[in-house]
Amino acid sequence: MRERGPRVTHINALDPGASPLDYYGFELRRLREAAGLTQRQLGEIVNYTGSLVGQIETARKVPTLEFSERVDAALGTDGLLSRLVELVLRNQLPAWFRQVAELQARAVEIYSFETHMVHGLFQTAAYARAVLGVLDQTHLDDRTAVRLARQRIFDKEEAPVVWAVLSQAALYQEIGGSATMRAQLAHLLSFEGTPRINIQVLPFSAGAHTGLQGSFDLYRFERDPAIVYTEGYGGSGHPTANRATVKKCSLRYDHLQAAALSLRDSAELIRRVMEERYAEQRDSDGDPVA
Repeated sequence: MRERGPRVTHINALDPGASPLDYYGFELRRLREAAGLTQRQLGEIVNYTGSLVGQIETARKVPTLEFSERVDAALGTDGLLSRLVELVLRNQLPAWFRQVAELQARAVEIYSFETHMVHGLFQTAAYARAVLGVLDQTHLDDRTAVRLARQRIFDKEEAPVVWAVLSQAALYQEIGGSATMRAQLAHLLSFEGTPRINIQVLPFSAGAHTGLQGSFDLYRFERDPAIVYTEGYGGSGHPTANRATVKKCSLRYDHLQAAALSLRDSAELIRRVMEERYAEQRDSDGDPVA
């Protein structure tokens, strides 16, 4: 009896209207076949496996921005997949958070306060992976890519102005290990001197403050009313445009900024914690320990 090969999903069997992920896979396969390449050949060109190309084409794997950019360059698509992947990644967010991603993409000003960890817009890949993988390791690569994709708002020509106040506790909460924390704090310092991105630390010495009720974000838009987003238990959250709530949270944020260290002093504290608490380990020859 003749042995059957693996089941192949043909392009005409895909439903590009089923989801942005399906549409991406449909377009990827169409472009690849138009170029006369097999999945393996395309994979070799962009330095990925042919198996991964096949998984993305059949909507079984979420593409990353890096993958999309490489394929665009290889196939001369004028950035088609790089634009499409934004929609794909946004659609992978939980339903309750998809609205927040839209708010972040549309906002002209973002004000955030974090009590215990670095805000998602400033997380490194390793830090985000550690946060997302605490209780659930499934599809961790994909979920990490989705979180990092939100940071593309900083690449826009008219990027939003962002003010972030984080508790000093977030600097000491060791997430992902010492090396991950060192890289994360170094990443925060990389924004130093960037006019549109401002990071302040609320020191322990501030005592009781207006952020004791928990983390929150405030989004302001060109024309639409401002929106406050407060995070709930289990990661779900609640956005509201209630004017009284927005006014109250705006006042809370003003007090948090007043109690926080200056931008310069905040950077100095971050640098000090990075060097003292998460010092780079070196061997007897003075070389960094992997």
